[in-house]
Amino acid sequence: MSTTPAPPRASLLLLAYLAFVSLGLPDGLLGVGWPSIRTDFGVPTEAVGLLLTAGTVGYLTSSVLAGFTLARVGVGALLAGSTLLAGLALTGHALSPGLAVLVGCALLLGLGSGAIDSGLNAYAASAFGPRHMNWMHAFFGLGVAIGPLIMTGALSAGLSWRWGYGIMAAAQVAVAAAFALTVRAWQRGVPASADPGAVVGASASPAVRVPIRATLRLPAVWSGALAFALYVAIEVSAGLWAFLLLTEGRGLSATVAGGCVSAYWGSLFVGRVVQGVVAERLGGTLVLRVSLAGMAVGAALIAVPGPAVLAVLGLVVVGFAAAPVFPLLTLTTADRVGAAHADRAIGLQIGAAGVGAALVPAGLGILIGNTTVQVLGSALVVLALALIGLYELGSRRPGPERAGPGGSSEPARPDQAAQVGGEGHMVSGPVRPVVDGR
Repeated sequence: MSTTPAPPRASLLLLAYLAFVSLGLPDGLLGVGWPSIRTDFGVPTEAVGLLLTAGTVGYLTSSVLAGFTLARVGVGALLAGSTLLAGLALTGHALSPGLAVLVGCALLLGLGSGAIDSGLNAYAASAFGPRHMNWMHAFFGLGVAIGPLIMTGALSAGLSWRWGYGIMAAAQVAVAAAFALTVRAWQRGVPASADPGAVVGASASPAVRVPIRATLRLPAVWSGALAFALYVAIEVSAGLWAFLLLTEGRGLSATVAGGCVSAYWGSLFVGRVVQGVVAERLGGTLVLRVSLAGMAVGAALIAVPGPAVLAVLGLVVVGFAAAPVFPLLTLTTADRVGAAHADRAIGLQIGAAGVGAALVPAGLGILIGNTTVQVLGSALVVLALALIGLYELGSRRPGPERAGPGGSSEPARPDQAAQVGGEGHMVSGPVRPVVDGR
């Protein structure tokens, strides 16, 4: 029996990639489409906060619940139902007669997206290595990069912003159908435990039951959640307000600015493809430190007054540097909290990411509405420095021992030991034997 992790099934890996493309597509639409939406509905710029807040409520609710109920529901059924819900919500966006309905649809979209995000991350944290984990998240960047191009193309052709959401709705429904056809395939190798406190994912190891309060007592769970909130706040704020900065603040045309926003999300995609391989070879700690420093440098370029090209360069630097942060932090969750708590911790982290993705960009919208869009760069610098401080504070603490089933510190059991991928990179997830045909 080998302790080398079995490679993920090609069909499920491809579907996971496609799911993350579809997950990112709607995020890329709002930044470019919002000026047209607010004009159609006659609402102020800061009204985007209502959409972000509604989406966050749904996202937070479903992502946290997914982490606690994944073993009971099953990852395949969860993904199929959640993707269908997201498709219906996007259809509602395209047909919405006013802001109130749009807010309701944003809530439904958040419910679907949060469960997809949490479910896939929980599965991938134990089934994928650092390369595929980064590549899966890279396809999220690809989806967000395509979104602005679709919306920009629709608006440039004289079509309504509704066309962009309609196209996205069709894509989500197609992915939902693919998930529905592969429900049983996702369940292979998942522990047949009905206990929501069991370790789930792709592992064939026996389920470990832990009380919910044991997970919630771990400081590493909450510090990790805060790190996710800060990171996603930077990623989303840059993407959401970049279009307004480049048009109203730096004088670019709407078409050029839309392309630049796509370049930002595209750099996130390229960065994850490239740095997925780098992380396997150099280890996650070094890659994370360099990436966090790069985010601060890119934010500083955006903050410096100057020509539009400087802000565009800063956006690309932020996107490329930020690329591996989310997947690597997710991948090493079990190393910080223990395998028995990993699924719940991932759900909480994804939920915290949703909070950061809504509250901070919405707050920036209010700040921009009352001052100037030029404040975006300075805000990103502050957030990037705060994230660096939080990461360094956590990394200087003594290495956490594995939390046992009761939440007490105890050495990791052999079936919960971290796997080593590449040159010493710690990969979360239980060790399992190689199975022919896996």
